Amino acid sequence: MPANTGFIARHRAARNGGTSDSGQRLPTVVIGTGPYGLATAAWLSAAGRPRRVFGEPMECWDSNMPAGMYLKSVPAASSISAPEPGYRLEDFRAARGLGPVGDLYPIPVEEMIAYGRWFQERRVPETERQRVQTVEALDGLFAVTLDSGEQFLAENVVMATGQVPFAHEPPELGGPFPDDLVSHTSRHRDLTRFSGQRVAVLGAGQSALESAALLHENGARPTVIVRAESVTFGGPPDTDRLADRPRPVRIVKPGSPLGPGWSLLACSYGGGAYRHLPEGLRMRLLHSVLGPSGGWWLRHRVDDRFPVLCRRTVSSAAVEDDTMRIEVVDADGSTEVLQADHLLLATGYRVNVDRLGLLAPGLRRDVRTYRGAPRLSSGFESSVPGLFFTGLAAAPTFGPVLRFVAGTGFAARRVAASTGTRADP
Repeated sequence: MPANTGFIARHRAARNGGTSDSGQRLPTVVIGTGPYGLATAAWLSAAGRPRRVFGEPMECWDSNMPAGMYLKSVPAASSISAPEPGYRLEDFRAARGLGPVGDLYPIPVEEMIAYGRWFQERRVPETERQRVQTVEALDGLFAVTLDSGEQFLAENVVMATGQVPFAHEPPELGGPFPDDLVSHTSRHRDLTRFSGQRVAVLGAGQSALESAALLHENGARPTVIVRAESVTFGGPPDTDRLADRPRPVRIVKPGSPLGPGWSLLACSYGGGAYRHLPEGLRMRLLHSVLGPSGGWWLRHRVDDRFPVLCRRTVSSAAVEDDTMRIEVVDADGSTEVLQADHLLLATGYRVNVDRLGLLAPGLRRDVRTYRGAPRLSSGFESSVPGLFFTGLAAAPTFGPVLRFVAGTGFAARRVAASTGTRADP
């Protein structure tokens, strides 16, 4: 709901340049409590910034990722950043009486969710399990309204809302379609609901291949439709730790949180430089570096288990007798028709500020964008002073590392520093 006139008048009369009517500095609001929101809150805390943090910890991971999935990133690159030691994934495992693990250990999503909640309980206990309903710009500040009806002013707002708002459904499919016939992978926690059904899975990346494997293992009959010549899988790590590789190998392919290789090393640690590349090149690299592929541990669950149709493009989709009629064209131009009980879209995510409905329309219009993604400063601040974006929403600016938990440290440190340098409105 919009900020009411009494609220606006009271605070316009009482505030004094970035302070509340009680004389205290207004808070920085963090919206979202996945890895990026939690890391940001932890670094704001260490910097002494007043803050309010909203969200159900790890909610998107728990509600929007299928049970039984594994992370593509290795344990060494899956810790949420904190400004002091004691909060890494390895610390969580030790606290739970679990042994150390290396790069050959795929992390179950359930373990990552438990780790995130453990981190929140110990490092961000101030988290408020409420939803932010709207954020409006107000005289250089922000009027924040909660679902409870509470309204207050904030000096800064950090959007750490994750990837789910940006789920991409290819417009060329047509539609709209009923949810029980077509859906994005981000909308499913439990894939057992498809047991016994024919499910066409559109995509070639980890989400498509792992969803198809889980569908198959839960009694469904998946068929994967892939535009590329073939599906690819990463190779297993040479050793359980990058540092254990022979020195000549480490020189040729240095280790990084995103994997071995100079290009991945540059993406892992060069986010600040990445931002200075031409916008079009940044977008191309975002989709080509670490492009669609499956984890090395997934191959045996895919190969020869179910049909994978490569070199195919969906030309049309339509509802026919309560099922989906999917017309695909191969690279030679021939057409075939698939009948499926459900079409599952593993078609990734496209950042678009207009998809963030909790930002008031006027505020969204004031955010300068490129292809829907916010243009951000070196401190993750948008063109609206005090409005910050982190996580996937910042990946078009800072590169592929922002798609992974490994990017939480780079992002959180910069956001925390930047919120402290904002001039009084």
